Amino acid sequence: MKKNQQLLTSSKSRAGLSALLLVFSTLTAKAQDGLAGINEANRQVRSYFDAGTSLMYAIGAILGLIGAVKVYQKWNAGDPDTGKVAAAWFGSCVFLVVVATVIKSFFGV
Repeated sequence: MKKNQQLLTSSKSRAGLSALLLVFSTLTAKAQDGLAGINEANRQVRSYFDAGTSLMYAIGAILGLIGAVKVYQKWNAGDPDTGKVAAAWFGSCVFLVVVATVIKSFFGV
């Protein structure tokens, strides 16, 4: 009986060791192609910049129109802080264009 338990235990540990070696060899085989994965991720991220820049310009145009309407309403109402609101609106529009241009030139797209 004791001999059968030892044989059973050793065959279980062999099976566990075999499974562990199989998993380890699979993981190391997949991990060797890391450079190709990094290059593919780099290519995909760079391909998003044109669409992201266009989206940034579109959002900026919508927000710019909303800001322009806000400045126009303040101006017509005779609000004394119209100059501050207009300067903030204009500054945010310039900032948006500069950021989009800098990101585009920084990443070389």
